[in-house]
Amino acid sequence: MTSSGNKVPSTTETTPVDTDPGPVELHARNVSFDVADVDLHWIPGHPYASNLITALNLVLPEGERWFVKTFNEALPLVRDDELAASMRGFIGQEAMHADAHDKVVWNFVTEHGIDPEPYHRQMEWLFRKLLAPKGTESAKAQRKHLIERLWLIAAIEHYTAVLGDFALNSSWLEVDADPAMADLFLWHGAEEVEHRTVAHEVAVYFGDSYLRRGRAMLVAMPALLFVVFRGGRYISLNDPSGAIKQLDRFLQYRRGVRFNVVPKISDILLASLTYFRPGFDPVEVGDTAQAVAYLAKSPATRKAS
Repeated sequence: MTSSGNKVPSTTETTPVDTDPGPVELHARNVSFDVADVDLHWIPGHPYASNLITALNLVLPEGERWFVKTFNEALPLVRDDELAASMRGFIGQEAMHADAHDKVVWNFVTEHGIDPEPYHRQMEWLFRKLLAPKGTESAKAQRKHLIERLWLIAAIEHYTAVLGDFALNSSWLEVDADPAMADLFLWHGAEEVEHRTVAHEVAVYFGDSYLRRGRAMLVAMPALLFVVFRGGRYISLNDPSGAIKQLDRFLQYRRGVRFNVVPKISDILLASLTYFRPGFDPVEVGDTAQAVAYLAKSPATRKAS
């Protein structure tokens, strides 16, 4: 998904290619990122956009560990060898995402004088308490709860694929965003596009239900928008260069959309509506060839290999 009305056209080498690579074997890439000397506003001229994207990644580690725990709970129940292999690849990638953002983004925010702990405690409660398995229920009730969680993961993964596709088509590098920080988000976004069908396939395997799919999206859509923008507000109000107030955040967000460094809310909402279409297929979001092409040239993945 590429924002419309951009003032800065994207000229990155992540342009979609016509060659379909076919089925891709998912695997975790043992990457590392050095952002020790990166400015808090790592997208020059876009302080709120920088803070908002950084805040998004304070949410992700807890969410991704919840994905991993839920998939590990479901994996022994899967009798389809191909799906099980995809799940193992998904688990490895999500675990690596959580680890990378803990090491990089958490320390990055702290080093710039912002205490992420109050926000992080709320994410811990959300994913470790509210969305945890209900261990005291009957086996039937536990399985039902597992299926509901799998559909919620599928809905969230729809958003991460949409955001990953945006990242691959963004103008971050054209506006001189820090290369290491941009690579962190581009690597993550490319892997989200790469494995975008897995969570949906798992949810369908356990309980194909249009009602469950729609209900999960109705929960995921407002919840994700709330926690992400709340995180952006938290970092912006504690910004050591000066608090970014509500009106300034709104104006800077609109400017970020024009420069293609943040996605349009209307595009996010439109992507939500496509999820409700009965024949929706996650493969419609993003481009596998583009994602694989970026992963082949990412500085972090090249170093890891």
